[in-house]
Amino acid sequence: MSRTKIIPAAQGAHDYPLLIKSLLLSGVRYQPDQEIVYSDKFRYNYRDLLERVNRLANMLSAAGVKAGDIVAILDWDTPRYLECFFAVPMLGAVLHTVNVRLSPEQIAYTMNHAEDSVVLVNDDFVPLLSDIGYKLKTVSCYIQLSDGESVQSELPTLGEYEQLLAQASNHYVFPDFDERSVATLFYTTGTTGLPKGVYFSHRQLVLHTLNTLGAFGAYQGLPLLRSDDVYMPITPMFHVHGWGIPYVATMLGIKQVYPGRYEPDDLVRLHQKERVTFSHCVPTVLQMIINSDASKKADFSGWKVLLGGSALTLGLARQAAGRGIQVHVAFGMSETCPVICAIHLTAEELALPMEAQLPQRIKAGIPVAMVDLKILDATGQWAPHDGKSIGEVVVRAPWLTQGYLHDPQKGSELWEGGWLHTGDIASIDPNGVVEIKDRIKDVIKTGGEWICSLSLESLISEHPAVASVAVVAIPDQQWGERPMALIVCKSEQRLSRKQLVDYLEQYVHQGIITKWAVPREIFFVTEIPKTSVGKINKKQIRAEAEAIRKQHG
Repeated sequence: MSRTKIIPAAQGAHDYPLLIKSLLLSGVRYQPDQEIVYSDKFRYNYRDLLERVNRLANMLSAAGVKAGDIVAILDWDTPRYLECFFAVPMLGAVLHTVNVRLSPEQIAYTMNHAEDSVVLVNDDFVPLLSDIGYKLKTVSCYIQLSDGESVQSELPTLGEYEQLLAQASNHYVFPDFDERSVATLFYTTGTTGLPKGVYFSHRQLVLHTLNTLGAFGAYQGLPLLRSDDVYMPITPMFHVHGWGIPYVATMLGIKQVYPGRYEPDDLVRLHQKERVTFSHCVPTVLQMIINSDASKKADFSGWKVLLGGSALTLGLARQAAGRGIQVHVAFGMSETCPVICAIHLTAEELALPMEAQLPQRIKAGIPVAMVDLKILDATGQWAPHDGKSIGEVVVRAPWLTQGYLHDPQKGSELWEGGWLHTGDIASIDPNGVVEIKDRIKDVIKTGGEWICSLSLESLISEHPAVASVAVVAIPDQQWGERPMALIVCKSEQRLSRKQLVDYLEQYVHQGIITKWAVPREIFFVTEIPKTSVGKINKKQIRAEAEAIRKQHG
């Protein structure tokens, strides 16, 4: 490392640490009366938010929470979750955002692995924790989160959140400490084995927030999130801190609308009532909203929706655009905090009709500031940025998880060669635009050819009768693997296997796909399996392929 010049600080100079508490400073200054809304249950302003964070800190301290302790939360998307995003790490403790969609056995495993001490639990999940409570080795007490009268519980509860909050002091002086201190922890299931603990420091979360604020707000041609927006998350807050955007929204001091549990009609109603202008979700949730009964009469014009988590097909993008929704795509993963890429359209592209913009809008975009992103080909060499060469996306940035909790071997595999390996295959064009081709594990290897399942899904999604689609590889004795497609048709639409094959043949004749890419097995289903965060569960589809064949063959 080069020898650089470092000048000692003046006596008394403060070495300002990058701590989450600093993100709370600006919102209450700029817009103290701006609202934070919890569905149709209650609303308060930023002055109240600051006071409630202080009260929560006192409440947790009274419960015995100390710096370094792990505090778990099981809740829907509520302002209480937002308060925990701040108060828990600001105490120097660690917030474990429990994935409530895991199996009970997996939830018990993650809570023991994390060594949770105090647990905040929504009444809806009290029965779950009552069933597995005897397995939880480190939990000392629980605090119930109720929207009405608390449910009866055999858990050792200290009381109900709002009641305890009201009894606590509204003044708390949060300490300074090392910015490298762990602030949050959650678990990603990955593709095999037990869930893995992903953790982030105060420094990483502050830098990610500042960077996302710039990426989503600074570009005049494509403002995603600015001070006059109304924000409603539709990504579970247990999943990478709601993609980190609640921190950005709070720093901006904008109106925030928390929907609680996701019900499509309720989401549409809240969108209309609160005049929501910006949301983020996975494509399957957007599809669910568009298909809901309430959406048929809704006006979505001007609604900016950021898509991530899985590929946005051209067909779904076209459906959304037809309803007035402005679709945007960002790319990342649990381990990257998560934003590392986002679309950035040029002035020339923005001047095009929306239909002409869509092929560019569904790409992963360009790396955001401070991100170093490359693609590594199968030989271990850097692939050129020619829009054709493909390789695994590897990345460096200031906010990437530095490993997996209690699992140094998996952490070393993640960071092999000093770059974080995403497991995604992509190309990068001469303008720096990243296009995700597939997950390494989802590429279909047939007859010496590689077929990207995402590209095939996008083509199928353009058929006017298709509502959603999943393509996976299944074993084939002659070719090694062949694609299998599961298709959900739009309401009152019919589609036969032959019609879909004939439709795909046009792309074979145009040279867009090879004849091997046309699925030999096509099944029409009412629902496609999803993961705990709403992504298409290709692992499950592959595992159940034989059963699917028997059921639908």
